[in-house]
Amino acid sequence: MATTRKFEKDVVVIGGCGHVGLPLAIMFASKSLKVVAFDTNTQVVATVNSGSMPFDEPGADDVLKQVLATKSFTASSDRQFVSLAEHVVVVIGTPVDEHLNPDPEAVPNVVMSLLDVLKDGQHLVLRSTIYPGVTKLVEKVIASSGKKIDVSFCPERIAEGKAIEELIALPQIISGRTGIAVERAKELFSSLTQNVIVVTPEEAELAKLFTNTWRYIKFAAANQLYTIANDFGVDFERVRHAITTDYPRASDMPGAGFAAGPCLFKDTMQLAAFNNNNFTLGHSSMMINEGLPLYLVSRIEKKYDLTKMTVGVLGMAFKAESDDIRSSLSYKLKRILRFKALEVVCADSLVRDDDGLISEIELLQKSDLIVIGAPHRRYASLEISKPVIDIWNIRGQGVLI
Repeated sequence: MATTRKFEKDVVVIGGCGHVGLPLAIMFASKSLKVVAFDTNTQVVATVNSGSMPFDEPGADDVLKQVLATKSFTASSDRQFVSLAEHVVVVIGTPVDEHLNPDPEAVPNVVMSLLDVLKDGQHLVLRSTIYPGVTKLVEKVIASSGKKIDVSFCPERIAEGKAIEELIALPQIISGRTGIAVERAKELFSSLTQNVIVVTPEEAELAKLFTNTWRYIKFAAANQLYTIANDFGVDFERVRHAITTDYPRASDMPGAGFAAGPCLFKDTMQLAAFNNNNFTLGHSSMMINEGLPLYLVSRIEKKYDLTKMTVGVLGMAFKAESDDIRSSLSYKLKRILRFKALEVVCADSLVRDDDGLISEIELLQKSDLIVIGAPHRRYASLEISKPVIDIWNIRGQGVLI
């Protein structure tokens, strides 16, 4: 990367071994940039440096091995690497608390903790989803420190499972308060794609929140329509097929299913908090999506005597073809079923972080009834002799309960 500034590294990614940070880091490195993934988790750092991805991400394993072989990439827990890079990209989690309140100080606090290793002439890139106004807070932190550092906000847009593909295929939204900050952000992200959209920091902050909230609301609309059809004794999937087939104006109607994971729900609540909790559409979507596991159990109870049944939950990740269980509604379904059923067992061959799971073979043997929690592709053809509740229609048998 051409630059008049003298730095040993091009990029350091803070939170660089996570689901968002690591794909970004290795893709920068694949474009001949010198990149460090900084992460405080020393065990994960060791895993990455050994050439293994710490989570499933299609295509990432080959890229990781490639950039390690060319020595354009390394992972480290040494904070001193932050001083060596021109571009410091902050990618950390920004969750809401147990009362659904966001923490606008999370990212500024991380930046403050790095002030001793940040240097004049660097470019600080905020990549995490942030509460509107946080970019300005970070700018104030930098200004108060006396350091001459440009600040940009360039929100992440990838979906887990498509990170390697989408980092190149999707337009990159970039923003900065000054022309220099914008130009440096454009220089950095043009290494991934020439399709760059320039907006103000406030526009970029809302663009990210609006994107995830819009998707969450769409899923809620589909889930509400599903419950209406189901209560009427009609298979929603047959209705959806009739609506969407060769009809462009409704072609994007999603099917029913759990709208879960670490982003959509959380960002909808961030937007609600930003709007003084006056966000009826967002809060209604939360009630529908978060209430779906309870609705399913209530419908299942009308059809089966759960007190005499072992129920198996098949698929515990928050989405299909993922090993990520963060904010997965399959676990909410499990908790509800444990109050109702004789026994509840769970399986997911992709998940690594739950020692309480059993094998799929054992689940199929023990269960009297099976509920598909995550629609992994292999479940479509899995031989199952027991009754199956499949709101995703992954098995093509409809979604009516």
